[in-house]
Amino acid sequence: MSGVRTRFAPSPTGFLHVGGLRTALYNYLLAKKEKGTFILRIEDTDQSRKVEGAMENLVDTLEWAGLHFDEGPGREGNFGPYIQSQRINLYQKCAHQLVEEGKAYYCFCTLDRLEKLREQRIAAKLPGSYDRNCRDLSKVDVQEKMKRGEPHVIRMKVPLAGELTFSDAIREKVTIAYAVLDDQVILKSDGYPTYHLAVVVDDHFMKISHVIRGEEWLPSTPKHIILYNYFGWELPQFAHLPLLLNPDKSKLSKRQGDVAVEDYREKGYLKEALVNFVAFLGWNPGDERELFFLEDLVKEFTLDRVGKSGAVFNIEKLDWLNFEHLRKKPEPDVLCMLKDHLKRSAVGDKHFDDPYLLNVIRAMRERVTFVKDFVEKSPYFFQSPKEYDPVDVKKRWKPESSKYLKTLGEEFAALATPTKEEYESALHHTAQTLKIKNGDLIHPLRLAVSGMGTGPGLYDILFILGKDETIRRIISAIEILY
Repeated sequence: MSGVRTRFAPSPTGFLHVGGLRTALYNYLLAKKEKGTFILRIEDTDQSRKVEGAMENLVDTLEWAGLHFDEGPGREGNFGPYIQSQRINLYQKCAHQLVEEGKAYYCFCTLDRLEKLREQRIAAKLPGSYDRNCRDLSKVDVQEKMKRGEPHVIRMKVPLAGELTFSDAIREKVTIAYAVLDDQVILKSDGYPTYHLAVVVDDHFMKISHVIRGEEWLPSTPKHIILYNYFGWELPQFAHLPLLLNPDKSKLSKRQGDVAVEDYREKGYLKEALVNFVAFLGWNPGDERELFFLEDLVKEFTLDRVGKSGAVFNIEKLDWLNFEHLRKKPEPDVLCMLKDHLKRSAVGDKHFDDPYLLNVIRAMRERVTFVKDFVEKSPYFFQSPKEYDPVDVKKRWKPESSKYLKTLGEEFAALATPTKEEYESALHHTAQTLKIKNGDLIHPLRLAVSGMGTGPGLYDILFILGKDETIRRIISAIEILY
């Protein structure tokens, strides 16, 4: 496959939806798989919906995810500009060309008339489409209305009979009757194009070979194909992606959870995990493999493995992928992320050097899903316990525990710079001396140094904290829990 050019064309109206990330990802993967070009185009022709800073946020989010575009705003290629509001003259020229060729027409219907028409048709249980009132106006009528300065739009002329069949890489053959299509507005009264004209013009002049987008655009595709045919342009390959669904099979929406990529980024999800997860929302490699990095996806991705059925957004699966990708991160990378988290959250009351943090990472690596979990699941590594889990106190702290731990603390104090093995030997020796079970020391000791009854190996905790801190915490627990 040669000359593959794909594009992601979002509107700058806010955050990047996870569905948008999937669209961008699939376009990126196909382009990179075929040594082609991935383009970012900003579709901002609806100026009323434009949000300040949204374009910059889109670019930043794509870059964070690793989806580096080859052409787009700030990376000008030979087919720019890549912001639609800077291409208005081209759209206007194309729209008026269609009018001159009899493939589109000026419509002077007022908003009031269109609204009344819509209400009437809905009351009559008819589609709320335009009645083509201006489709057959004579040139004289058009010229007179123009002279009077009557506001107008340009509408495309949809064939009145027959049907259109087109090929979709995911849905194969799709057929739609012309009768269900409206004479779509392609140029608004303010001179700005609608999506339908702009997307066709841009995809043609930017030489887009594959149009990969969400299923919601499938009903609009016949209108776009009509425009391609009217202009005499070659069609791209269309591929319409399945809907993203909530677990209850409703369309993914903010009402049932986060839908913005930025939300997941803020919560600490790794980009590798989110990209891996999103890739599987509709696509699969054809085998049991689930863990993929971006470079793996580039090698494996094909459109013929994208399904038609809606893809369920399973947050538990995303969490599992985050856990797995975090486990595979090199220690230096995890260290940097943990230090950044500590800096942003101002955890603890002292500075933690790299060797200390690396020991924490090694102790907790198999127990955390997010970087923040190093702190949230083991706060005792960063500050002394301020309180002790009441359930564990009731279960693990006996009347004699204070006396036992006092003896154990003295045993620890006699050690120089103890290893994990030396802590364990000292505890066993103390238990033998006191004629008690090891568990009579292990359980209250864990509670004393961590404030809770679960966590990594006890001797790992003691070794990381060090002798002096361990003894301080034993003394503190005895004073509080005695």
